[in-house]
Amino acid sequence: MRPRSPGLFLLLLWGLQAESQEEVRAMVGSDVQLRCIYPEKNSFDLNDLYVYWQISMAGKGNVDSVVTYHLSGNSSASHGDNHYKDRARLSLDSMKQGDFSLHLRNVTPQDEQKFNCLVFRKSLELKKILEVAVTLHVAANYSMPVVSGPSQDEELTFTCTSTNGYPRPNVYWINKTDNSVLDSALQNNTVSLNARGLYDVVSVLRIGRTPHVNVGCCIENVLLHQNLTSGQTETFTGTKDSITEDPVDGSPSGKHQQVFSVLAVLAVIVLLALATGWLCRSRCPPKSYTGAQVARPELALAGDSRPAAAWYRSRFTPEACPRGPSWRMRDAAC
Repeated sequence: MRPRSPGLFLLLLWGLQAESQEEVRAMVGSDVQLRCIYPEKNSFDLNDLYVYWQISMAGKGNVDSVVTYHLSGNSSASHGDNHYKDRARLSLDSMKQGDFSLHLRNVTPQDEQKFNCLVFRKSLELKKILEVAVTLHVAANYSMPVVSGPSQDEELTFTCTSTNGYPRPNVYWINKTDNSVLDSALQNNTVSLNARGLYDVVSVLRIGRTPHVNVGCCIENVLLHQNLTSGQTETFTGTKDSITEDPVDGSPSGKHQQVFSVLAVLAVIVLLALATGWLCRSRCPPKSYTGAQVARPELALAGDSRPAAAWYRSRFTPEACPRGPSWRMRDAAC
């Protein structure tokens, strides 16, 4: 008797074990192909085939749920689980060539299952000719973690958030000064599933008040071998009554750089002033003051071979200008 429903046919498959196993990874929202290929090159008549793709229902023991199937005499494949309607399909043309792979569209976190492919031939009295188990692992990237805080309490409180990831993550807090991992007892993690079936994470770190704190939050996705660390660095200094965030230019090294910059500018100004003075002195040599001088004639008298200056001195010697009643007038001439 030919089975007319997938439920009746599943009763005949009780206790079957998978002959080969594969593992596949897919990102949420992507399309994936679960391979189930007959190992020998052969052609098949669709009217001679029974093909089933099924999954084990979690928490229901050995009860299986049919994803999609093809029965002998059917012109197309059908679906047994509404969750996979319009998302799971078999290619009739490919099955004629021995390729019974399942094409799954728009992967969701709920698709992380173990899928079993079962192929039987009617002409061989429903002998199983192929069985493949494919485990589908689903992943989604977490958003870059964002750290806020600290709160103005007796202790410093930082909050880290990251959303829309899969599977459940590992959360670490690190000391960015030496990249050491902080004690997990200092943090409180809350991981919850959102409406999309993805995980949202909120982690709260509480540490004692210290003059300088530089921490980061790390979200680890084990399946993707991915670690996301918060790009924001929280650096705080101050006392209990006043905590201020240190900007980059307000750090001790930043202050030192400002002082050095001012000193460098002053040094340049001094050097320029000295260079300007040296150039001035080299181009304009200093002149010594010799007092007021009387202009002397430059030409010699006619018939006198002595220079004019010597002639002038010989004419106006003290002997030539004796002092007398009118000595003031003669001194003026001398």
